[in-house]
Amino acid sequence: MRSTLVSQFGDPRQVIALVDAERRAPGPGEVEVALSLAAINPSDLIPVTGAYSARTTLPFVPGFEGFGTVTRIGAGVQSPKPGDRVIPIGASGLWQEYLIRPSEWCFALPDDIGDADAATCYVNPLTALQLIEALRQQFGSLERRRIGVTAAGSAIGGMLMKLLAGAGADAIGIVRSKRSADRLTRDVPGRAVLGDERSLPELRLDAIIDAVGGPFAGELILRTLEPGGAFIQYGALSGVPVPQGAIQARPDIRFSFLWLRSWVHSAGRAAVEAAFAKSFEGLRSGLFSSRIAEIYPLSRLDEALAHQADPGRDGKLLLDPRC
Repeated sequence: MRSTLVSQFGDPRQVIALVDAERRAPGPGEVEVALSLAAINPSDLIPVTGAYSARTTLPFVPGFEGFGTVTRIGAGVQSPKPGDRVIPIGASGLWQEYLIRPSEWCFALPDDIGDADAATCYVNPLTALQLIEALRQQFGSLERRRIGVTAAGSAIGGMLMKLLAGAGADAIGIVRSKRSADRLTRDVPGRAVLGDERSLPELRLDAIIDAVGGPFAGELILRTLEPGGAFIQYGALSGVPVPQGAIQARPDIRFSFLWLRSWVHSAGRAAVEAAFAKSFEGLRSGLFSSRIAEIYPLSRLDEALAHQADPGRDGKLLLDPRC
């Protein structure tokens, strides 16, 4: 079968190889899924660079998000059944033609969820929902809370802005370009401000949801957060940690990090199913729909990765493992 493989850490465009892999049969408690579409997310590529080398075992197949159809089941599997559409989660491995996964890590996909939505129903929607829940656990009501969202021009940034506005918060999207600010202002509720390490926006915030990290996050912590505020990090697009000095200088702030995989592995199946139900509801309403820039055959992975790295990319990229 067609697959990808990372045998060493490095630039994703150089170290992710297209390979012919053995298609094995599912064992007891396992199912085989013929994958239909898989997403390309920053969370797929960051481990490839070696940023999480302490918890990443080589070699591995990238890809955390996508969907497919069950083709074969192992002994003892009652559900799902062959022909069922499922979302396989719990580990990487979706950038290949067929995937073996324990049946308990496959979640039913409703028939009315279209292919593009199905391929993007996991990482961003569930992360956004858990980030909002984390804020509610600290503040209770989010009504009139001033909450900044870094990298707000991203797909998940737009979802967060909509969820915050729906909860009555004053949502402030922090972006780096006027183009992103204009699009954010046009497409989502809340307001957009420009800001980077060289030009920090003049803000007073109750909380920050951060996907960037690095010195910019440190400056936001030091200069914009009110006492008793919250800083929740869920990504590090800068590739640099939040400076410890900034964290230590604000003992009056509650700091936390949300890693979706940790939540998924600790929450239990019922909680994950409930989160997916909210994701499907948001996809039906358009709340969680993502703009799709292009769908690439897996055989053209090099072109897809080049497009992913393009700062002018407008929307998410999907891979079709079938071709």
